[in-house]
Amino acid sequence: SSHVVTSGQPSAGALADLKTLGFEAVIYLAPPTVSDAVHDEQLIVTRQGLTFINIPIEFDNPTEADFDTFASVLQGLGNRKVLVHCQLNLRASSMVFLYRAIVLKENPRVAYEAVAGVWVPDGPWRRLIEGQLRKHKVAFELL
Repeated sequence: SSHVVTSGQPSAGALADLKTLGFEAVIYLAPPTVSDAVHDEQLIVTRQGLTFINIPIEFDNPTEADFDTFASVLQGLGNRKVLVHCQLNLRASSMVFLYRAIVLKENPRVAYEAVAGVWVPDGPWRRLIEGQLRKHKVAFELL
């Protein structure tokens, strides 16, 4: 959307240009210890006056608490333009899909198109997504 963008790991240079692109916050969903993490990402982002939040979701074990934290943080940012990223846009696309379907009450078929363009969630991610949709009574079947 015009306010929330997802991506895989941006380069240090791309992160340094976020303010000029109108971004006001970054939510990073991978642990900062992953091999391709940008050294000093928080510093690069906050030096521009942007908000930086890291929610270190373990890829092999995403939890309901991870989604609850993400949803709370994103809601708290209001209408700010936010980059939500991880390593490959798998965590980010999935969490933003859940946010759109559950919190914003968007049509889940439309919201899921952004995920389907990146991957087909399986294993623990499929279980998390299906569990959250069921819990929040959102009728949608993953492809």
